[in-house]
Amino acid sequence: MQNLKYSTFLLMFLFAVKADAQKESAIQNQKTYVSQVWQSDKGDGTYANPILYADYSDPDVIRVGNHYYMTASSFNCTPGLPILHSTDLVNWEIINFALQKQVPEEVFNIPQHSKGVWAPAICFHKNQFYIYWGDPDYGIYMVKTKDIYGKWDEPILVMEGKGIIDPCPLWENDNAYLIHAWAVSRAGINSVLTINKMNSEGTKVIDEGKNVFDGHDKHHTMEGPKLYKKAGYYYILAPAGGVENGWQVAMRSKNIYGPYEDKVVLEQGSTKINGPHQGAWVTSPDDNSWFLHFQDQGVYGRVLHLQPMSWKDNWPVMGKDFDGNGIGEPVASYSKPLSKVQSTIINPAESDEFNDGKPGLQWQWYANGSIKWSAQIPGTNYLRLFAMSLKNETNLWNVPNLLLQKLPAPNFTATTKVKLTTEWNTAGKKAGLLLMGQSYSYVAIAFHDDRYWVQQVIAENAVNGEQEKIIEEKPLLSNEVQLRMKVTAPDAHCQFSYSENGIDFIEIGKPAKAQKDLWIAAKIGIFATSLNNVRMGGYADFDWFRITK
Repeated sequence: MQNLKYSTFLLMFLFAVKADAQKESAIQNQKTYVSQVWQSDKGDGTYANPILYADYSDPDVIRVGNHYYMTASSFNCTPGLPILHSTDLVNWEIINFALQKQVPEEVFNIPQHSKGVWAPAICFHKNQFYIYWGDPDYGIYMVKTKDIYGKWDEPILVMEGKGIIDPCPLWENDNAYLIHAWAVSRAGINSVLTINKMNSEGTKVIDEGKNVFDGHDKHHTMEGPKLYKKAGYYYILAPAGGVENGWQVAMRSKNIYGPYEDKVVLEQGSTKINGPHQGAWVTSPDDNSWFLHFQDQGVYGRVLHLQPMSWKDNWPVMGKDFDGNGIGEPVASYSKPLSKVQSTIINPAESDEFNDGKPGLQWQWYANGSIKWSAQIPGTNYLRLFAMSLKNETNLWNVPNLLLQKLPAPNFTATTKVKLTTEWNTAGKKAGLLLMGQSYSYVAIAFHDDRYWVQQVIAENAVNGEQEKIIEEKPLLSNEVQLRMKVTAPDAHCQFSYSENGIDFIEIGKPAKAQKDLWIAAKIGIFATSLNNVRMGGYADFDWFRITK
């Protein structure tokens, strides 16, 4: 009997050890997510561009010690101001968001397409992290924190005004400066860069400012300035020429207010990389310089490239001058920056098993989120989306409770498992897998005529209010189904399919072509909705969401 008790105890102990090991392995796997669909790190000390094939528009990056931190525009999606971390500028992970809700909250509780967070700048000053961004309708905001992984302070309106965008701060001793650009749609001017003084805390602009550069003659649509100081020069790095076909300009002066000399330092040239500009200069621990910037890829958004950067005659040299005209061009691949911390292959999360009590950091709502829209109770292994009323909307364009993420690569497959519970056998409830943009399409499980159906739906010209059309629907045997979309380059064409057994997938409807949103790429995600004129209730349990080849 004693031996039996010992054997039972030993088995229980080994089972507990195995369970703890599995849990630790799961946590480790979550921490080191590796994408199946896009990989920049070649594993041999080199990388290939783009480093991120996803819509991280208007990136800004800093190094603090041996760690890099990046943020990017988030426009109307929340939480906003994503924070990404890297130790080598090639492998990145999402670690936080600096802005939980956009302000004014009552304005951004519904989707405000193309508005919100434009072109942020991140900096580290006196042991605090700061992010400044321009809201084209309200002015320049700032948030700060001492713990980049923790909660950020509430936003402060540093400079009120219309069309004031793309800010970047610079502290010099007790003086604080803020450079910014102008949005012609609100301010009536553009292509001009302006510098203001701030108080030493960086919380308020204290003068009217001075215009320091006018790009109308040579550099139309100049915007997105970054302000630096090196070797006695003030440098402004700014893009011009527009996002699709523009170039990168460097300006320098011994006086912060100018006059500034200017020089084009990065262009498409002989390469296939259109519009290489708008980004940030950062140094690696060995004091080498690098420039991280975006490339407009249409429906896929503004994907990120990393360029080697050197200095010649106190001018930055970005990329490589392949055509010999004295202007740098983007590289397709290069040796990775030096890392003093062990560098492992890691990517921003895409798949989500919905096991940790909250959705992963890759997800954003289409507007300020609400506690009423979803529940992921600790201890459960699914995400529950409540079937919220569409109210009087004709399509999903102005519906806030869409849970979305960025397209992760030119070619990928997204699959999710969902169970729809209508409550009260009420028709008009549905939940689905969505490819969202100005026109959109989805595959969904729906309930009507006392049974469950799978539907493919398309909304052409949704931005202008056109109604959805059911392209095809088929009856289901139960209220649980796996939904799938296969997206292929070059234009993100999408074919939907479904499976009732998780093995055999049946195509449904017709191929759809993704369209980008306003100022952002197309997005993929999940949703649950209810028609306005039916009894409230109903929910959809999403078991998992997976991105695969």
